[in-house]
Amino acid sequence: MISASQAVRDSKAESPTVKNVVLAIGVGAFIGGTIDILMACIQEGWDIPLYVAAGLLGRSAIQGGAGTYILGLLLHFFIATSWATVYYLASRKLPFLTEHPLICGLNFGVWIELFMNLIVLPLSGLHATDPLTPRYLLQGLAGKMLVVGLPIAYSVRYFAPLAAHPRDDDAVRASPA
Repeated sequence: MISASQAVRDSKAESPTVKNVVLAIGVGAFIGGTIDILMACIQEGWDIPLYVAAGLLGRSAIQGGAGTYILGLLLHFFIATSWATVYYLASRKLPFLTEHPLICGLNFGVWIELFMNLIVLPLSGLHATDPLTPRYLLQGLAGKMLVVGLPIAYSVRYFAPLAAHPRDDDAVRASPA
């Protein structure tokens, strides 16, 4: 027998509301983006948002002022929101992304770091093609895995869970009441 709270949870999980989708994406992007930019600024200096803006505007943006700094922050959070949206949309087709947020979030962080370093940065206005040192690569991977991938994965799982799978329903029906 299914309890009333289980039935409510299952009905919520069947189709996330727009509010839940926005929360799943927004909270994951905000937490991951905030910790990521703070970590980068602490490690590399507080001018990191200028370098983010330079990815769009070119190298001259590194000497930019407050407007360029704010643009860099907005671009950073736009990128974080884009990654959270990708994870949310993928989780609708790949249920294991919400079933196993620890492993999938860590893996997603690896893919984010690799994509940003191998595709986005070389194509950006900075044309960053410097070889990655092992230390920089490992530090970047660990950072994206822990501070971006995990918050996004757990946010999607918490705010926009998928419907119960048939095997879960069978297990509930088969358990003694």
